[in-house]
Amino acid sequence: MSFFISEAMAQTAPGAAPAGFDPMSMIFLVGFVVIFYLMIWRPQAKRAKDHKNLIGGLGVGDEVVTGGGILGKVKKVTDEFIVLEVSEGQELKFQKGAVVAALPKGTLKAI
Repeated sequence: MSFFISEAMAQTAPGAAPAGFDPMSMIFLVGFVVIFYLMIWRPQAKRAKDHKNLIGGLGVGDEVVTGGGILGKVKKVTDEFIVLEVSEGQELKFQKGAVVAALPKGTLKAI
């Protein structure tokens, strides 16, 4: 039966290259960090800053849209919450963070 299986001759493996500074791996690492910064971190930080400015600038009479798509006019602003008038006599309380956009004045009447 030995004629079906060829004899394996073991050879010693060549020695591994000494670990040292590899400029190509450093270039890839730096490139990855730059791409991560430009495509993910910077745009997200910009969006967060814009949202923080939007929330900080809310005032009575502003027309806004919430994350759930509810349109309303700001009637009262506190530290954590706002009260929106969604129709005549209907007021709802929301967290400030739920506001996603401010609308131009008069938008609610046009709808």
